[in-house]
Amino acid sequence: MDLINLNELIENIQVRNQINEDVEVINNSPLEMIGKGRQGAVFKLSEEICVKLFGNTEDCEREYHALSLGQQSNLFPKIIQKGTLYVAMEMIRGIDLREYLQSQPLTKELSSKLIEMLITFKTIGFERIDHHKRQIFIQPDGNLKVIDVARTIWRDRVYPYPRKLLTSLGEENKDVFLSHVQELAPLLFKEWEHYIQMEEIARQIYQKLMTQPLDSDHLRTSSEILLSTTNEQKHVIQLEGLVHKVFKEEWIKTMLAKGIDPEVVMQKIDQYMDSKYSNHSGRGYVHDRHYEHRYYQHRYQNRP
Repeated sequence: MDLINLNELIENIQVRNQINEDVEVINNSPLEMIGKGRQGAVFKLSEEICVKLFGNTEDCEREYHALSLGQQSNLFPKIIQKGTLYVAMEMIRGIDLREYLQSQPLTKELSSKLIEMLITFKTIGFERIDHHKRQIFIQPDGNLKVIDVARTIWRDRVYPYPRKLLTSLGEENKDVFLSHVQELAPLLFKEWEHYIQMEEIARQIYQKLMTQPLDSDHLRTSSEILLSTTNEQKHVIQLEGLVHKVFKEEWIKTMLAKGIDPEVVMQKIDQYMDSKYSNHSGRGYVHDRHYEHRYYQHRYQNRP
């Protein structure tokens, strides 16, 4: 199939994105569709070249950028040509890791290649150091190739360990892989183990919170002890104290901004407030004002 006619062939294919589903494809071209996913559909152009057609330009640009970052590595298919909604690339052969593990064991050698894959992701600048096993292909020579790399960049949520890879391996192969990581890269294993434990603790906390009944009647009654506006005299005192605290903080900031030493102002404010509230709080209030004064000195005058 000639690349010169590719744009004409693409015009006869429609790819539409669906919410939480694989794309919808209307193919009026002679090209054979060999796979599809959430972002696009892949068509066979020749024995050596395939073309991935996307439902929108954003996903196309992401895929192209991610592939471009990895062009110096043998891990990624080579880019042949790019259009507005498609990327033509090297056809990837071999067997995907999901199918491979159905009949073959996860060896230490294969685990080391998976670790190297993650190292390559990190080295070339991917944000998500992770990949699903169905997107990892084992070549006849034993090396790995990866496809569908658009979501390794510009992620809103990035896990600090290869969560998707570990989950996709299944419990048995996950344990085998982690045992290999522990032997081959012990520091890396300790970090992953830490995050796995934190995830399990978070899950337990969630379950605990969800199983505890919400006693809104109790809270509605018991929280009344926190109310202050029901006592008019107490309310006035506390409101005036709050206004004073805000005023003092903002006034000190203003003095500092003008290059004026706020020490004299602070002392006068304290003297006024101490005399005003001495009948309410006595020596205890003066004692509190002394420590508040020292707090402001430390916070505003000694700041870098």
